[in-house]
Amino acid sequence: MQNKKKRIFIIAGEVSGDVLGGHIMSHAKSAEFVGVGGENMQRAGLKSLFPMSDLSVMGIVEVLAHAKTLTRRIKQTVDAILEYKPDLVLTIDSPGFARSVIKQIRSSKSGQDLIANGLRFHHVVAPQVWAWRSGRAKKYAKIFDKLYAFFDFEIPYFTKYGLDTVAVGHPIADGLIGKYKSKQTEQIITLIPGSRMSEVKRLLPLMRDIVDRLVRNGYSKYRFVIPTVETTVGYIEQEIKKWPVKPELLPSTDRYDLYAKTYIAVAASGTVSAELAMLHVPTVVVYKMNPITMWIGRRLIHVKWVSLVNILLNRGVLPECLGGDANAETVLDAVQQLTIPSKRKKMIDTLKSADDLWRKPDGGAASLIASDIIK
Repeated sequence: MQNKKKRIFIIAGEVSGDVLGGHIMSHAKSAEFVGVGGENMQRAGLKSLFPMSDLSVMGIVEVLAHAKTLTRRIKQTVDAILEYKPDLVLTIDSPGFARSVIKQIRSSKSGQDLIANGLRFHHVVAPQVWAWRSGRAKKYAKIFDKLYAFFDFEIPYFTKYGLDTVAVGHPIADGLIGKYKSKQTEQIITLIPGSRMSEVKRLLPLMRDIVDRLVRNGYSKYRFVIPTVETTVGYIEQEIKKWPVKPELLPSTDRYDLYAKTYIAVAASGTVSAELAMLHVPTVVVYKMNPITMWIGRRLIHVKWVSLVNILLNRGVLPECLGGDANAETVLDAVQQLTIPSKRKKMIDTLKSADDLWRKPDGGAASLIASDIIK
C-alpha cells in the first residue's frame, strides 16, 4: 500500500522566508503543502491563502497601523489550518504572526484534538535572543515543538528550556558561497532599499540623495541599479521617475548576478547584508525606522551592530549608518572610503574569512530542514 503524503501547512511572511520556503518545498516533493507564501513558494507549487505582502510589516508603529489586516489574516490562517488538518505546521520567520496563529490553535478545542492526533509545530529562524529580549527563548519553548536555528551558538539559548533545537547553517550560503564569480571591476553601485514597503518608503529618498551627491562628486561614470521585489516594484517605478539621475531596475530573481558584478552596495540592514557579505561585496549598511521604534530599539538591543557578519566576527567590518546617521553625507563618505584600494581589499579579505561561519558541512539548510520534516 502506498504511503500517505505528509500534509504540511507552511507560512512565510517576507521575501527571505519565501525564498527558503521555496527551496524547502523543492527538497520535500513527497509532501503536500498548503499555506501562505510569495512568488518563490508559488513557483514550487504553493497556492497562497492570501498575498504574502499583508504580513511584510516591521516596526512597532507600522504593525499597529496594520493591526486590522493582521488580525483578519491570523483568523483566516487559523481557520485554514483547522480545516486542512495538517501533520505539521512549518513557520518561517515572521515570529509575531506565527506565534499568534499557533497560540489560537493550541487554545481551541479543534486544535487540541489535532495535537492529540500528532500535529506538531516547527519554526525556522531562531529569534536573536542573544541580542535582545532573551525571555523569548522560554516563550518559543512553550509554543513550538522544534526550532531550526542557523548557528551553533544559538542552540543553548533554547535547549535549556527544553525546546528541540538544531543548527542547519544559513540557508543563503548554500547557493552563494563559492558559486558566483566576482566581477567587481564593473562600474556598478547597487542600491537596495529593502523588501518591505515601510523600509522602501523610508530609504528610497535617502538613496536618491546619495545618487545625486555621488554624481556631483564625480561618480557619473557608474551605473546605479536597484533590485526590486514584487511587493514594492510598482512604488519604486513611480518614485524614480522624479529622480534627476534614474537608476536601472532589475528583478530580485537576478540579484545575485548583479551583486557579483557590484563595485559597492548601499543596502538596507537585513538579510541582504548577509547575502552581500557572502559574495564579498564592499557594502555600506543603512537603516531608518519610525523614530519611536528606533528610540525603543536602541534601549532594548544589546549588541553593537545590526549586520549579521559584524555580529559573527564581533567587529565593524561593514560600516553601518543607522537612524540619524543614515544621511547622504555620512553614506557618501563611507562609499568614498570603499573606493580606496587598500580599504577595499581589507574588507573583501575579511568577508572571505567568514565563509566557514555561514554553512554546515553536512548539507544545505533547506535540504536538512526538508529531510527532517518529511521523515
